[in-house]
Amino acid sequence: MAGGLVVFIALVLFIVAHEAGHYFAAKATGMKVTEFFLGFGPRIWSFKRGETEYGIKPIPFGAYVKVIGMSSIDEVDPEDEDRTYRSKPFWAKSLVVLSGVAANFVIAYLIFFGLALTQGEPVLVDGQLVETTTVGAVVLEDADGLPTTAFQLGLEPSDTIIAVDGAPTPEWDDLVAALESRAGETIDVTIQREDQELVLSGELGTRIVDGEERGFLGISPAPLTEQLSVGEATVDAGSQFVEAVRFSFVSFGRLLRFDSLGQLFGGIFGGQVDDDVRPVSLVGVVQIGSQADEVGFATVALILAIINVVLGIINGLPLFPLDGGHFAVALYEKLSGRTADVRKLIPVAVVVIAFISLFGLAAIILDIVQPIDL
Repeated sequence: MAGGLVVFIALVLFIVAHEAGHYFAAKATGMKVTEFFLGFGPRIWSFKRGETEYGIKPIPFGAYVKVIGMSSIDEVDPEDEDRTYRSKPFWAKSLVVLSGVAANFVIAYLIFFGLALTQGEPVLVDGQLVETTTVGAVVLEDADGLPTTAFQLGLEPSDTIIAVDGAPTPEWDDLVAALESRAGETIDVTIQREDQELVLSGELGTRIVDGEERGFLGISPAPLTEQLSVGEATVDAGSQFVEAVRFSFVSFGRLLRFDSLGQLFGGIFGGQVDDDVRPVSLVGVVQIGSQADEVGFATVALILAIINVVLGIINGLPLFPLDGGHFAVALYEKLSGRTADVRKLIPVAVVVIAFISLFGLAAIILDIVQPIDL
């Protein structure tokens, strides 16, 4: 539950950071900002400081910053005309509309950097991860839906198993060998948790492998890692960011296939949807956060970084009224020397908003009827 709350707060901060990018860029380029709200709909609470009203609205689907004169048809007090978005040069318009995307990308990079610096880089031998006896994740249920031994013993990610029944388990293979022949037996598991050494006792679970019963504890191993310097972490974070961008575009392409769309909207009416073709709503992300104790906060932080990349990419698409759409309009005006008639873009805006809303609704329904289980 605590993890879910942390993730919810993080998402709110990401949204605020995105809009703060627009806000500060607009202020820096001399534009007038009249509103900065979290949420949409009627005002719940607000206050005014200077020329800007700040507040909260009840529909939690984002936030917005209102800059005056975003188009040629907006009515503006004549004395404020020189502080409108439309009166500014192309570089200023670009800075304002793309600063939100930049904020999400910077946040993603900083998370990747923090993970690289604190978690290190996995060690590979012959292209394979070196597995350790440190718990990477805890499996909650076995194949029969019963709680695993690891869950019952209270094992947590980052615990290191140092012995089974007093016999040392320095390597992952040692741990597997100590457990596989003990199915159904009571065992003592010695762990190192931070600066404490604990002994946990319980009955070892069972699973069938190649027709034979084998002991099943219910954990996955954390890989062996090597510490990175600040410089190495900087480069590694960049690589992770590029990979996250590639992964996001591949996922978008997979999601927009006809068979994936059919599966997705079939899921609204009770059909099963594969994890790799389903969008995730705020509800789903909070569900992921609530599993932090099982999968580890590093995994949740990685997911949050990818979410920022996805938010940045979506907002950067050249579709009106997204940030990228505003940039496309500004670019058109710069190259053509003509003022764009945004009224002609209203149908496009309606389609884009409807499409995003439909996906958002599908994601919420799926996250409720088919909760995400990492």
